[in-house]
Amino acid sequence: MKLFKERILKTMKEPHKSTILIRSVLQEHIDETYRQFHTSLVPGLTKMMGVRIPVLREIAKQAAKEDYHSFTEDFNLEIYEELMIRGMMIGYAKLSIEEQKTELRKFVPLINNWAVCDSCCTTYKFMKKNQEEWFSFLTPYLSSTQEYEIRFAVVCLLDFFIQEDFIDRILSCFSSIHHDGYYVKMAVAWAVSVCYVKFPEKTESFLLQNTLDDFTHNKAIQKIRESCRVSKETKEKLKQWKRKEENL
Repeated sequence: MKLFKERILKTMKEPHKSTILIRSVLQEHIDETYRQFHTSLVPGLTKMMGVRIPVLREIAKQAAKEDYHSFTEDFNLEIYEELMIRGMMIGYAKLSIEEQKTELRKFVPLINNWAVCDSCCTTYKFMKKNQEEWFSFLTPYLSSTQEYEIRFAVVCLLDFFIQEDFIDRILSCFSSIHHDGYYVKMAVAWAVSVCYVKFPEKTESFLLQNTLDDFTHNKAIQKIRESCRVSKETKEKLKQWKRKEENL
């Protein structure tokens, strides 16, 4: 990977070669054992080469820094690693806030699994600035009919907005999400568990009167009880708040 930057610089005057370079570097880092393992964690994943996330991040960082737009034209977005790099580059590129929004609007509908969603969301640290504007950008996705569009918004809220200024609004948003997608439910449960660790009193009030479906409610409690930052006494109390689910 040390020579990757030099190889990128050599292709900048020939943008059509940039994607070829990225594919060459990906080929050099294929790990078949990792491919088999990771494929088992991401249902429905068929076109995966088997390149580890740290390598994808390094490729995305270098490509975004050198010539963002040239590298985003020719990706095969059916290939897991290329889709991942495409999404990560948004977080690493020097773009204006309007350009970031434009790129996200193009990328988010392409997300087709939880791993691409979550790994890319963590790179969008630009959301730590202009937070009211970004909160307004994210909230419409919460009412999407698309599973991974909702998960994208939930994970971004989880990563960057669980703080005093937003906690009440976030919990209210979570309570209004009603989607049957498994990866929506799991994201909301995960986010609620993090809310509990950071704001236990507010989240307890939420758990006592929320409109989450039974699965998500119970999964949130399970995740809270799995946390090493929650006392044994609290875990026992929360256990009593679980609901009886139908059709188990």
